[in-house]
Amino acid sequence: MKFDVVELSNVAVRASQYPTDNKPEFLILGRSNVGKSSFINTLVNRKNIARTSSKPGKTQTLNFYNIDNMCYLVDVPGYGYASVSNKKQEKFGLMIEEYIMNRPNLKHCFLLVDYRHKPTEDDLLMYDFLKYYNLSVTVVCTKYDKVAKSAKAKQDKLISMTIDVAMGDDIINFSKLTKLGRDRIIDIMERKIN
Repeated sequence: MKFDVVELSNVAVRASQYPTDNKPEFLILGRSNVGKSSFINTLVNRKNIARTSSKPGKTQTLNFYNIDNMCYLVDVPGYGYASVSNKKQEKFGLMIEEYIMNRPNLKHCFLLVDYRHKPTEDDLLMYDFLKYYNLSVTVVCTKYDKVAKSAKAKQDKLISMTIDVAMGDDIINFSKLTKLGRDRIIDIMERKIN
């Protein structure tokens, strides 16, 4: 996977707007402000293909990023942000559910959680929701470099004890600064494509 061509090819709020070429897709989910845009930018080696914002709740559509005409990264609205109305949160939830239920070409999910904190109730609900649909999931712990070295072992234990990952799923620590975890994530994608 070279990431020579990376473009936002489809922006969708309903199934009729999804890409129709049946390429493999990788879903990226997480709380608002967990660093989904930074994760995408680091993964594809671009500065701002995905817009980062200091204001959470920016993504309000399903964004399909075409990677080398081989696959798509699918960025969905973040969950758990208080200033987004309940009605809008519900709409986002239905949008994500519609996508999950109608995409046989969805190969894998990357669930982003904030390494600095214990995974939230929303994170656990989202993990369970994905497993209900028998999807394979990698839990990606963002902002890894923001935790002191001396506290990392404690944090690793807290996260692995809070999210009881199913057999075959794994947890990867990720840093946009050092690119820690990037190679492992690319490796997962390449294996799921081939």
